[in-house]
Amino acid sequence: MMSIKHKLLAALGIVVVALLVFAIYAWYGNPSDKPISATTGTDPELVEAETRWIPSVSLAEPAGWGANDAPVAGEGLRVTRFAAGLDHPRTMLALPNGDILVAETNGPPQEGGGITGFFKRLFMDRVGAGVPSPDRIMLLRDSDGDGQADQRSTFRSEDLSSPSGMAYGEGRLYIANHDAVLAFDFEPGPASLTGEPEKLMDLPGGGDHWMRALLLSPDNGKLYVAVGSATNIADSGLEAEQGRAAIWEIDTATGQRRQFAGGLRNPNAMAWNPSTEELWTVVNERDMIGPDLVPDYLTNVPVGAQYGWPWIYWKDQYDDRVDLPMPLYMNEYVRRPEYALGAHTAPLGMLFSTGGNRMGTSFGNGAFIARHGSWNRKPPSGYDVIFVPFDANGNPQDGVKQVLTGFLTDDGGEARGRPVWLAWDGQGGLLVSDDTAGIIWRVIAPGAEASEGPAPVEVDSMPPVKNLQGDPNAQFKGSLEDDYATY
Repeated sequence: MMSIKHKLLAALGIVVVALLVFAIYAWYGNPSDKPISATTGTDPELVEAETRWIPSVSLAEPAGWGANDAPVAGEGLRVTRFAAGLDHPRTMLALPNGDILVAETNGPPQEGGGITGFFKRLFMDRVGAGVPSPDRIMLLRDSDGDGQADQRSTFRSEDLSSPSGMAYGEGRLYIANHDAVLAFDFEPGPASLTGEPEKLMDLPGGGDHWMRALLLSPDNGKLYVAVGSATNIADSGLEAEQGRAAIWEIDTATGQRRQFAGGLRNPNAMAWNPSTEELWTVVNERDMIGPDLVPDYLTNVPVGAQYGWPWIYWKDQYDDRVDLPMPLYMNEYVRRPEYALGAHTAPLGMLFSTGGNRMGTSFGNGAFIARHGSWNRKPPSGYDVIFVPFDANGNPQDGVKQVLTGFLTDDGGEARGRPVWLAWDGQGGLLVSDDTAGIIWRVIAPGAEASEGPAPVEVDSMPPVKNLQGDPNAQFKGSLEDDYATY
């Protein structure tokens, strides 16, 4: 009879073999034979889903930048260092006086054991995302306007827990922790934030998507909060996803809130389209159905919009893995995203080209997007900053332009850095946070004048119809006789 020791050794051997098979498949399996352009643009290619229970990984280890190295700037652009030596900088906010707030942050401690939890932590550690959150907001100041921050200070560290989203308006600074939205009384100028916060809203905390982007309405009356899902496709049930995969709207005067839009797996940066005054956002779509599904996207977000997660993607594509009751008739009102940003590119930061920037006429009307980069696609995708051009009616167009590249080494095995968030500095330069390198990059078109920004879209209302036009009988299969319709 086999001894207990031998049984334990046999069980351990089975586990080791299973882990080895898992690792070999994850590292070598399921590469894509399509360029990332196939899943980019107004009409992306949606291939057949290939359900995968083991992720195919392509982990670019952090390599850092040399002292004189920098990303590759697009045509007509120049990139320099605005600030360096930061601790995992992610989101940024430009204050009206030109000061730049930077959240040094990372996700809260992840719960969950087992093989899935083990590999998740292993993957995050390998790409430099497993570091503890500094839970700190720094203030950077370019006092002489030379494009480099010459002053920095710890702006706030109290009351912060994986802070990300920030917004400012009318003497109030809003900060989103992973589990709550806080409001502070504040006027720009001081190098630190004091005082006690007011909690505006509790948020579902943690999860796989812990960042919480904020955006104020132009009149400062509404605050919008983007909350990502806890899992890939509601793997832990719908109860664990309550309040998630959505954009929330808070009335800043009364604190009342409502869900503004839903079905957005992981919405991140939000911005107002300067041409149409619409709310737009970038969204990270689902994983584990192949290297070319599902394209992440950029889209407008009308009030009440529904984008289908977890049941549906891209308006009419059903995810057969989701065995949960779908809301009745939901398939009839799911919206199609406006623009595909490539499968697994992980767009996080987004800014529209507005008045006052100095990026040149080639970037006069459209959206700048920071794609943080894939961890589960071969070859890797993202790891860049791109520009999506828009037309005069406020609609995105094909023809992506590169703003910053070179974050990946030529073989894709190492990442010098990873772009996260975008902001405008006081002189019209585009700031790009690089979390794994601890750098804020600054991009500008040398010699460019300050942009006027795209013109607003002005459309006349249709005139009212006061009389019937044409033959009323043509509207019916029958005819009108006296006051009756006959068929």
